[in-house]
Amino acid sequence: MEIGSPEVLRRNYAILARIDRLPPSRHLMKIVARIAAGGWFEFFELFMPGFISLGLVRSGIYTIANKGLLDFHSFASFLASFFVGMFLSTAVFGFVSDRFGRRSVFVYSMVLYSVAQFSVAVLSDPLMIDLARLFAGFAVGMQLINNDCYVTELTPRASRGRYMTTSYIFVLSAIPVAAFLAAILVPLDPFGIAGWRIVVAMGSASGLLVYFLQRGLPESPRWLEVHGRVEEADRLISEIEKAVEAERGTPLSAPDLSVPDAVIETGRWRDMFSRFYLPRTIVVSLFQFSQTIAVFGFTAFVPVLLMEHGFSIIHSLNYSLAIVLMAPIGAAIGSYFSERIERKWQLVLCACLIGAAGTVFATGHQVAVIVCAGGLIALGNNWMIAIFHPYAAELFPTRIRARAIGFTFCWSRVSSVFVGYWVGDLMSAYGQRGVFVMIGLAMLTIIVGIGVFGPRTNGRSLEILSP
Repeated sequence: MEIGSPEVLRRNYAILARIDRLPPSRHLMKIVARIAAGGWFEFFELFMPGFISLGLVRSGIYTIANKGLLDFHSFASFLASFFVGMFLSTAVFGFVSDRFGRRSVFVYSMVLYSVAQFSVAVLSDPLMIDLARLFAGFAVGMQLINNDCYVTELTPRASRGRYMTTSYIFVLSAIPVAAFLAAILVPLDPFGIAGWRIVVAMGSASGLLVYFLQRGLPESPRWLEVHGRVEEADRLISEIEKAVEAERGTPLSAPDLSVPDAVIETGRWRDMFSRFYLPRTIVVSLFQFSQTIAVFGFTAFVPVLLMEHGFSIIHSLNYSLAIVLMAPIGAAIGSYFSERIERKWQLVLCACLIGAAGTVFATGHQVAVIVCAGGLIALGNNWMIAIFHPYAAELFPTRIRARAIGFTFCWSRVSSVFVGYWVGDLMSAYGQRGVFVMIGLAMLTIIVGIGVFGPRTNGRSLEILSP
């Protein structure tokens, strides 16, 4: 009998059953935390532009107004170039992680991001900055889809959502850190250097961090098994089991052999458009297109939206910091409810919260009301982020997980490319209310799409949920 047959895999190795029976442990959380540390820098870059936007405008490099898609002096082009890079990596190169492994992509994408980020910090020509941002976006796109696969495949079904959402508490702390640094540095020019440049340069430290993170970081055992490297997967799982047993002081329970093993086969693009996976591909793609309108349509323009309410540049940055402090709190709420409430219904609830709070933010007149409404939008946005990352990763099998996440995620990059232009145009024509009508319609799409057509995922083995 061949080593690749399911009977031999189950009898001799039971890789997936052994992963699913792992209890919660500090050892596994440490592995997840190291992956999340790489993701921290990606989210620092992802959300930083909104907080340094006023510094870029004050430096004379960019303007808020734009004269079209080829106006490289508009702040919208600064945003769009990054998202074009993300679109290319997620739409076209998602297969790289499926082919070469989660660990390799984790390392090399962070190195590329570090170099590109440092280039942005030292350049002054808007076209060259946009080019460097494109490469940074390419690296971040690879990192985001890879890390979702990485964590999903390393963790057991009973606590998969909790591991992933807990990691996003740390990852999303990058948002208030970026806001805090911008609030301190953007209004100033320390040592004669524009403050926004210092904020950007700090992101390039990820190149040093990755050197320490990657040592001893295991490959995904699910990825190894799908690629026929079963003995490596067995050795890796054995090491994790020994560490968990030593931590707990008791032997692990027997694995549930009803959990099906992965089929050793090469994933194909057409798999995500099969009769079984096509509805999921459409639902997740619509969700991704819509959620970015709220997340980046609001976060990237928080200081500008607050200035429209009449706040000064300093007050705008300070209130922006207060608002985005809700980011890790939103992720913490997601972590708490990750296994208590079905993840699809949490996404629907978040969309309702964002729509309601957006209405208050757009129509409010008192400082406390505006800031509280902005905080609730940030909370809803980041609760949604913490939940949709595990949810989307659960809906596709290991053999195509990265490319399917990449393809569906690329639709969020499509909306990201244009959302800066849409916000600018709507602000000019209709004010803030126009912006939040757009956000409200996007949230309605999520409520209907996920609420009606989204599958349930909590507590289900990946191989049963996504055969």
